[in-house]
Amino acid sequence: MSTVSSGPWLTKEAHARLVRELATLRRPGTDDRYGDDEITHNAHRQARIRQIEDMLRGAVVGQDPPDDGIAEPGMVLTVRYDDGDTETFLLGTRDEAGHGALEVYSPDSPLGRALHGAKPGDRREYLVPSGGSVHVTLLDAKPYGRHRETAD
Repeated sequence: MSTVSSGPWLTKEAHARLVRELATLRRPGTDDRYGDDEITHNAHRQARIRQIEDMLRGAVVGQDPPDDGIAEPGMVLTVRYDDGDTETFLLGTRDEAGHGALEVYSPDSPLGRALHGAKPGDRREYLVPSGGSVHVTLLDAKPYGRHRETAD
């Protein structure tokens, strides 16, 4: 199993969004209109600043993992569940979510952890919050950039 880096994997678009958000959050006087909730809001803002700084530190930006079919961050995975349903999604940071056609699952999610290192044909199991288990088979794993080329 190969990994590009120990840092989070981000698309160039997500990296740019996070840099812009961080600049906005750091700007003085940006959020000074919250009255009694100002202390709470400021604490949330500072927490988000730390979260973004941590994410950007050591991030792998737009660099596709090897095209070796192994599930890892930066790969678009196609899976089949035991009920026959299939799903295609990006294994990446949650900050990728909502900014493209693909659903995004975190490598730290139960599904992401179960699939990490899987090869096409591998069947994995993960637990859901209700305590049940779900079986999933990896059908395909392509680097995000290669998936985008074929999707356009």
